[in-house]
Amino acid sequence: MTEAADTVFIDGEIHTLTEPDETHEAVAVRDGEVVRVGATYDVEFLAGTETEVVDLDGRVLLPGFVDAHTHLTTAGKYLVHADLSTADDLDAAVSILREHAATSDADGSEWVRGYGYDESSWPEDRYLDREDLDAVSAERPVVAFREDMHVASVNSVVLDRYVEEMAAENVHHDDGEPTGVLVEEAVDVLYEAVAPDAAETERLVEAAQAHANERGVTGIHDMVRGSYAPEVYRELDLADELSLRVRLNYWADHLDALIETGLRTNHGSGMVQTGAIKTYTDGSFGGRTAKVSEPYDDAPEEHGSWVVDPEELHDIVERADDAGFQVTAHAIGDEAVDAVLDAYAATDDPGGMRHRVEHVELASDEAIERFAEMGVVASVQPNFLKWAKPGGLYDSRLGDRRTGTNRYASLSAAGAPLAFGSDCMPLDPLLGVHHAVTTEVDAQRLSVTEALRAYTLGAAYAGFDEERLGTVEPGKLADFTVLEQSPWEHADDIDEIDVAMTVVDGDVVYDDR
Repeated sequence: MTEAADTVFIDGEIHTLTEPDETHEAVAVRDGEVVRVGATYDVEFLAGTETEVVDLDGRVLLPGFVDAHTHLTTAGKYLVHADLSTADDLDAAVSILREHAATSDADGSEWVRGYGYDESSWPEDRYLDREDLDAVSAERPVVAFREDMHVASVNSVVLDRYVEEMAAENVHHDDGEPTGVLVEEAVDVLYEAVAPDAAETERLVEAAQAHANERGVTGIHDMVRGSYAPEVYRELDLADELSLRVRLNYWADHLDALIETGLRTNHGSGMVQTGAIKTYTDGSFGGRTAKVSEPYDDAPEEHGSWVVDPEELHDIVERADDAGFQVTAHAIGDEAVDAVLDAYAATDDPGGMRHRVEHVELASDEAIERFAEMGVVASVQPNFLKWAKPGGLYDSRLGDRRTGTNRYASLSAAGAPLAFGSDCMPLDPLLGVHHAVTTEVDAQRLSVTEALRAYTLGAAYAGFDEERLGTVEPGKLADFTVLEQSPWEHADDIDEIDVAMTVVDGDVVYDDR
């Protein structure tokens, strides 16, 4: 006699996202795994006296979203500190910071912190500066991090305390005076100054985990550096309080410690695993620090800068690859993308190790072909397409080159492994899918099925997890995202579709039906 299921989900529109995508009505789960997919009539035979029956009432069930590039504690900071992503102009950002200053003062916090501003969408089209933030507070340190986290704005208090620790080339000046705008390594000084302790990290992780589940996310690849987050994840896992599968991509400055402790890529539990070694190459388009072969349209003398130069990059890749680690490298400009591919080409089996490039915002035709030939994963963020529209950030920075950014369709057509993530800008897979499906540029645009696969099976593949995750099939883990409406039937407004339910390991971790 067939053993009864723990849970059956019936009367839904189940998309397996296999190749080709199959559609069924119901799915049965036992011990955290899918045991049957089919018609409601057939699946209900696995319902015993203690089986939980979940009526989907026509809703769409998909494999759980895996966000292949997150900074979960940063997402938590948006929730706990001032969220500047909602500001539609400079004055609004300042007002949000003032309001938060009053709240944080009541909590006894010295720092006033804001996260996620994007000046490229403001009518002023300029960074916050020291004068703006002096108006928030002239006594307490105030910092506002730009959405890309490569630029930060600070008030005079912060400059007085920390500017001597910052390289002059990373501090913007006007008439010899620092403006309060900082980029790249100068921003690192502030990261250290406001680094959360273990207790605050747990608070941030728990807030962001709940938020991720609300967005249908069942797994993340988290980029961690000098953080208590790995400890917090493992403690939550041991306490059975972790509702996200977490893959830890450690910064390259942890490499020696990881080798000494015997950790390698894919070590870990069913919920927390060691992932890749993460490194930078260049900066960002927002800060004009992404390394480009042709100068910036709005700064003709600028070609960006190396955060990690090609020689150092080759050393990191060689050491990590030799030690058995997957490598993933941030590369935004075309010169940076080429440098990473060159470093991977010097290894024995870049495709087998599933080495990755994060962002790939500007890549040449030759680079796209190399992704496919080498099997290197393009780990990209479709929500960045908001900057590719006429009049957007890419337009001002790159001019006509904006239509050559984020070429997901070209990468897919070439046969490159494609994984979607959010970079927490914001953490919202459906928003990213919406941008990938509705962009007007053919080289960027994917079908609904292709975009959803990049956020499920593609992201799972980038984490060596395609045998466990990414499709709804017998033998796969029961990680599901349930939507109120079909993204195929609402392809023009996927970003407005609500997540009805999120299931991890067969357990409902979010239910908004």
